[in-house]
Amino acid sequence: MKPVICFGEALIDFLNTGNEQDGCLSLNNFRQYPGGAPANAAVAVAKLGGKALFAGQVGNDVFGHFLESSLQAYAVDTQYLSKHPSASTALAFVTLDQYGERTFSFYRNNSADMLFSSDQVSQQWFATPSIFHFCSNTLTEAAIAKSTEFAVNQAIKANAIISFDVNLRHNLWPTQQADIDTVNKLICSAHVIKFSRDEFEYLANTDANGSTDDYLAFCFNSNCQLVIITDGAKPIQVHSRQGAFQVQPPAITAIDTTAGGDGFIGGFLYGLSKFNNLNLLVDNTSTLTSVIKFAAQCGAIAVSKSGAFPALATIDQVLPSSFSQNQAPSLEFFLEQINEFL
Repeated sequence: MKPVICFGEALIDFLNTGNEQDGCLSLNNFRQYPGGAPANAAVAVAKLGGKALFAGQVGNDVFGHFLESSLQAYAVDTQYLSKHPSASTALAFVTLDQYGERTFSFYRNNSADMLFSSDQVSQQWFATPSIFHFCSNTLTEAAIAKSTEFAVNQAIKANAIISFDVNLRHNLWPTQQADIDTVNKLICSAHVIKFSRDEFEYLANTDANGSTDDYLAFCFNSNCQLVIITDGAKPIQVHSRQGAFQVQPPAITAIDTTAGGDGFIGGFLYGLSKFNNLNLLVDNTSTLTSVIKFAAQCGAIAVSKSGAFPALATIDQVLPSSFSQNQAPSLEFFLEQINEFL
């Protein structure tokens, strides 16, 4: 099983859990949860029984220590987690509407995760064949984008599989809109790319008479071997050089969508980690379909509860009564059980 290195931000999600009246004031209640998309993905892999490592930086403060201990509590390897001596850990305040959809307010100016530098990327990260996973929130400013690109290039040189969950948060960018050229530069480096439908159309620049077909061709003209496009409750679109198909995600009543996408990509990365190389998965449509269905089930479980780390699926929740958390199934048995239960 390949280790999965998840690079980027770990931060605190303060989730709005309601409000209460205090005299003439209506006060919002917030509960502290560990979060950050790549950190969520690492926990998702680990909770399923995979080998996950988190690479990034937090502050040497109460929130940074909480994030480190939270990752460790879910068996994520934190040997590549740094603590900045003076910068603070990033915070996000999350409010939910009646459908469980989120609105974020980030406090991330010069936070520890943004100050991660290229010289903190170690060759030790890639000493064994691995999967390197990242998101776009470490592309929002020039310095951290440079560090991200350096890490990705080091992973490519080490023959790692590169996974990019685009996960755009426009309000983190200086112009309040993600820079298309910056994101697409990293699109060209990735072997597996996961978009939401909105992200795909935004980066395809369809408002400027762009074509989504042209954009798919652009993706596959570089390293890309697999494009996955999620669209809420609508079918998941899966594209490779061998063709395209779709998978209907399971119906679910969403309580909190905070980690839905991270649960999905974590489930996919866990499945991918069982293959010696990406082609063995991508070239077999039946097997790929099964792994996408497994990942969709992981995402559905994640949105059925509040928070991120606690809501992410275990293998027993996805494949009932088959395994314990510490007994990851073999590839053959894993695929057999997917086909039986899904």
